[in-house]
Amino acid sequence: MSKKPVQLDENGRRKFGMRDCLAYAAGDLGCNMSFALKGTIMPLFWTQVMGLSAWYSLLIVILQVWDAINDPLIGSMIDADRHKYKRNKFLQYIWIGSIGLIVGGACCFLPFPAAPEWAKIIIFMAGYIIWDAFYTIANVPYGSLLSLISKEPADRASLSAWRSIGSIVGNMLPMVILPMLVYNPDKSLNGPMVFVAALVMGALGFICFQFMIKNTEVRVDTEVAVNEDQPKFNVFKAMGNFIKNRPAVGATLAAMGMFIGMQGASTAVSVTFQIYFQNPQISGIIQMFSMIPVVIFTPLARKMVVKFGKKELSLVGALCYILGAAVLFLAPLGIIPVSNGNTGLDLALYVVAQLIMSLGLGIYSTVSWAMMGDAIDYNEWKTGTREEGVVYSLHSFFRKLAQGVGPAVALTIMQGMGYVNNAIDPVTGAEFIDVNLLSWEFALELRALVAILFLIAGVMLFLGLGLIYNLDKKTLETMNAELAARRVSAPAEEIAE
Repeated sequence: MSKKPVQLDENGRRKFGMRDCLAYAAGDLGCNMSFALKGTIMPLFWTQVMGLSAWYSLLIVILQVWDAINDPLIGSMIDADRHKYKRNKFLQYIWIGSIGLIVGGACCFLPFPAAPEWAKIIIFMAGYIIWDAFYTIANVPYGSLLSLISKEPADRASLSAWRSIGSIVGNMLPMVILPMLVYNPDKSLNGPMVFVAALVMGALGFICFQFMIKNTEVRVDTEVAVNEDQPKFNVFKAMGNFIKNRPAVGATLAAMGMFIGMQGASTAVSVTFQIYFQNPQISGIIQMFSMIPVVIFTPLARKMVVKFGKKELSLVGALCYILGAAVLFLAPLGIIPVSNGNTGLDLALYVVAQLIMSLGLGIYSTVSWAMMGDAIDYNEWKTGTREEGVVYSLHSFFRKLAQGVGPAVALTIMQGMGYVNNAIDPVTGAEFIDVNLLSWEFALELRALVAILFLIAGVMLFLGLGLIYNLDKKTLETMNAELAARRVSAPAEEIAE
């Protein structure tokens, strides 16, 4: 049986289709298996297993600042790289990063609870830096690729939607499966099992990246404006352009607010299921169930973007998210009666709120990366130059800063509420937090904190998208038409010279 011939576009490249969507989804699946493991398990591992509760908040902020600085440095390095690679420079960098992630993630979970405190600090910081370096090398060019795979708004919406699916699957694997494997019967965390899980996740991420690299087709020619007289790349000018890039700033502030709230809430939620709902094993199952609206909405994203526009659609998502977060206030306000060991009704309310929030997050997440692809085009529209690496990496800079600030702020608040007890392991003599010694009063306050953090995320998301991001459907159509005309005329002008 003969193979079906590959259909080509007017430029002789493979036509955009499902193969591109699956490949791009696989890339974020690879990223998020490593990232979700860090986000969901790391705070518990280093406070409850390794006993760094007094240092963790400060160290994670320091490392996250470095993480954030690291992104634009690597982004500018990629933009300044003029080498001609066999396929594409972004794919080459992703290939390098994917190798390092195999061991980088595991370096964050080296289980030595009996080590001296100074040694634990070194292990924590060194492991995180190694992981972060390879994650950034893979993730920054991966995000930049969206604007190069296709210039069509509908195609970009599809890529963004499928990226969301990859992200969901990548998050669900550690969130659903790991709670069933890494907790001991007494609800405490099993350190060695976390280390093994990190190695496995790194290997699976490598496989996903290789699938993506093999099946990605770059169709947008970014070299049309490049000539011998073009000035050298200037990182400071590129950063100045980013500040003037209103869509990039709006999308970034929205993402920052969302991540400060969501990542902070994520830290609190993990402990909430340990001591409030008293069943950490089911936390992943509930998270998976709450993702149903995202999965349902994702196939509809392309048609809805074409009809309504990305900004317009994302604002609806932000409002849904705020509504779901508001529902979470019911139990903390005393409307839903709860007592120690009797939280079944509140668990049902929690699931309902998560479903509503998930619908809002699904609407926003399916277009969020396409919005950043448009922001990259906006930079070219206004300045005449493309700076994919810097625009995306600065966006990633502030996202990562928020991802560090959120858990640190949440953990600091939790410590002020009573999340410290300095229990001593009788075998190793190491200090750790024993969740079984935390009070019910602390559990009630923690449940309220979760609701507040989720609400902050929704409000900041709405403000960034509604007040600052300015690429509505009409403006986007104008920008795309002018860029298309400019790119067509560029080769003719170069020939005339």
